[in-house]
Amino acid sequence: MAIEAKTPAPRRAKKDRARHQAPSRDGTGGTVVAVLAAISVCHMLNDVIQSLIMAIYPMLKSALSLDFSQIGIITFTFQGTASLLQPFVGYYTDRYPTPYSLVLGMGSSLVGLLLMAFATTYWMVLAAAALIGMGSSVFHPESSRVARLASGGRHGLAQSVFQVGGNFGTAIGPLLAAFVVLPFGQTSLAWFSVVALVAMVLLAAIGTWYGKTLKFGNGNGVAVDEMLAISSLGQSQVRRSIAILLALTFSKQFYLVSITSFYIFYLIHTFDLTVQSAQIYLFIFLGAVAAGTVIGGPIGDRIGTRRVIWWSILGVLPFTLLLPYVDLFWTAVLSVVIGLILASAFPAIVVYAQGLIPGRVGMVAGLFFGLAFGIAGIGAAILGWVADHTSISFVYHVCAFLPAIGLLAAFLPETGKAPAHRRAKRP
Repeated sequence: MAIEAKTPAPRRAKKDRARHQAPSRDGTGGTVVAVLAAISVCHMLNDVIQSLIMAIYPMLKSALSLDFSQIGIITFTFQGTASLLQPFVGYYTDRYPTPYSLVLGMGSSLVGLLLMAFATTYWMVLAAAALIGMGSSVFHPESSRVARLASGGRHGLAQSVFQVGGNFGTAIGPLLAAFVVLPFGQTSLAWFSVVALVAMVLLAAIGTWYGKTLKFGNGNGVAVDEMLAISSLGQSQVRRSIAILLALTFSKQFYLVSITSFYIFYLIHTFDLTVQSAQIYLFIFLGAVAAGTVIGGPIGDRIGTRRVIWWSILGVLPFTLLLPYVDLFWTAVLSVVIGLILASAFPAIVVYAQGLIPGRVGMVAGLFFGLAFGIAGIGAAILGWVADHTSISFVYHVCAFLPAIGLLAAFLPETGKAPAHRRAKRP
């Protein structure tokens, strides 16, 4: 095999060198901390804009006399435009890298934010949501590639740093809505255009680094450990593994959308909280999601992504089953536990999938980020319809069983750094 000819005979020695040296063809010779920090900050700013839209749902519902189904369709429009385009953007940029496309994507989000600020009809809200979704469809595949290029081979860590920025932005969105948008009205969304402009400046600088990295050939090829992973699996096993990862992503995202889109309404309906108080509880949950994202990647680098995926999806099941039956205090506690455990899965899923399909970093990132957005959009629309015809409480009783899909993780093959030494012992 060509792969075996290019690498030393003992697989263990090969893995040890890949572990202790940054792959020269899959990074820049070491972790570029400044670039990772900058792309994480941009992810935060991007997701602040997105989360503001969801956080003002109660305001839009009241101002435009919307029902839960229409609220769900707003999320469906935003998530749908993002999910449908992301895999295609990733596939295209794998073939033709475009360093400054990130700036254009953020520009689309800026226009959508301004349109949302001055929307007076439901259709204007949907158009604004679509523009913000288009911006995300460009941002996520390309920024995930930037994070990987800057990883120095520590792919799990890089994905966690990148994704935690987005989760932190999603978490602070409800607080900004509670203390800025709700007191000053819908038009105050326009003030956050400054956020998009700052992100565009940072992304322009990142695009310059990205272009130079590609020019010197540091962004081409795949790491040794990835080539070994793919060479040890047949095509049918790779396809089956990707299908399992998609199912696990469905489980995670469908449950998360029940929180991000309807948690505020659940708290108001069940515990008679004010909108502002409910926003704070949503912030607590989203903060836990951000913390869980930080944990998932580095742990996956140490013990293997498969184990993280298995533990984080299935391990949350007892807590989701309890959530609909507890009081306000334990609702807050369980939401923190659920956010911490469940969020640790996604960095591991992305890194695992990128190892299964080397050389397709953008397409894989676009597929899984796009799927996450798409599931969230479809889930919001479905759950909104269910809530209209039953109750918000019923939604959480049904969604509580979704993490049981995590049992499928048992059928994932062991690849990556942690389990590699066991493969090396085989004849």
